[in-house]
Amino acid sequence: MLSLKGRWREREGGAVTEAAPGYGPTALATPANALTAARLLATPAFVGLILGQGATWLTVAVGVVVAGSDGVDGWLARRQGTTRSGAFLDPLADKVVVLGAFFALGAQGRLPWIPVGLITAREVGMSAYRSWAGRRGVSIPARWSAKLKTVVQEVAIATCLVPPLASQHSLQLGAVWLAAALTLTTFVQYVWDGRRAMRSRRPGDPHAPTSPSSA
Repeated sequence: MLSLKGRWREREGGAVTEAAPGYGPTALATPANALTAARLLATPAFVGLILGQGATWLTVAVGVVVAGSDGVDGWLARRQGTTRSGAFLDPLADKVVVLGAFFALGAQGRLPWIPVGLITAREVGMSAYRSWAGRRGVSIPARWSAKLKTVVQEVAIATCLVPPLASQHSLQLGAVWLAAALTLTTFVQYVWDGRRAMRSRRPGDPHAPTSPSSA
């Protein structure tokens, strides 16, 4: 639902100004969420290109568009108002895109399953942990390392898809293991943050402050 602040007007010095449109925290049908949903729907096409065509510039182009939409929907959310649905859907879309690509590359034998499995276990475990903490009224603030982790994961995928790098197996191994190490490190950081947030809550306080988490 469109928030009232999107309709707010103020008369100042004889001039009428109107605030920028905004969405309340419970809104679902927002431009940012629509773009996030489009990213989710485009993921099967991206994975299909990896499986069907492998390292081609077409695959790279689609991957850049899908991954790049993450920054655009984040910009829209900050401009128009963050929502609880967006805080859930955005990291979910990131995980679906990245894990779908890793699974496809693992199935092709381009990447080893051990680091792919570690990354998958962390992403699933993090989603479960956030859900568990949320039911206890604890919101875990986003860390910059979470976005860095996603970027490194995407770079690891890119080393397998960009045609000039497709034959650089040592580079691909180094990138995916670096991504796995950073992914596990951020999980430990978030668990530590969650424990501190739970200890710092005041007795009897039913809700901790909510802030979007990008994990």
